[in-house]
Amino acid sequence: MPSISGKYQHYKNENIEDYFTAVGVPFMGRKMMSMSSPLMEIILNGDTMTIKNTSLLRTVEYTFKLGEEYEEKMPNTTIKSITTIINDNEVETNSVIPETGAKSKRHYLFTDEECIVTLTHEKASVAGKRYFRRV
Repeated sequence: MPSISGKYQHYKNENIEDYFTAVGVPFMGRKMMSMSSPLMEIILNGDTMTIKNTSLLRTVEYTFKLGEEYEEKMPNTTIKSITTIINDNEVETNSVIPETGAKSKRHYLFTDEECIVTLTHEKASVAGKRYFRRV
């Protein structure tokens, strides 16, 4: 059974540009995010989780209680999110953009070697995937 906690280095994307286009990320933002290779660190301590993403552009860190709503600040809005553990190797974050009511989801699948983050949004016809190797 893989551990959720750990450090993960991004190594590839799948459909990420199409996903960011569908959800309205401006051209320059899409290019920068598509080309970034962040280090993701996840710490699980009881019912508290911290997810930290560090890249050359910026560091974003959120600490929250599982199953409770929290805010995530995006470049152009603040979204309301709830993160839950689905099973021993899956975590899911469901988010809503308050201004529009649009819904999105991040699904984290953990193995002994990697974490695959699948990004879905109700306006996107294709899911984006980001792949991270465990380091």
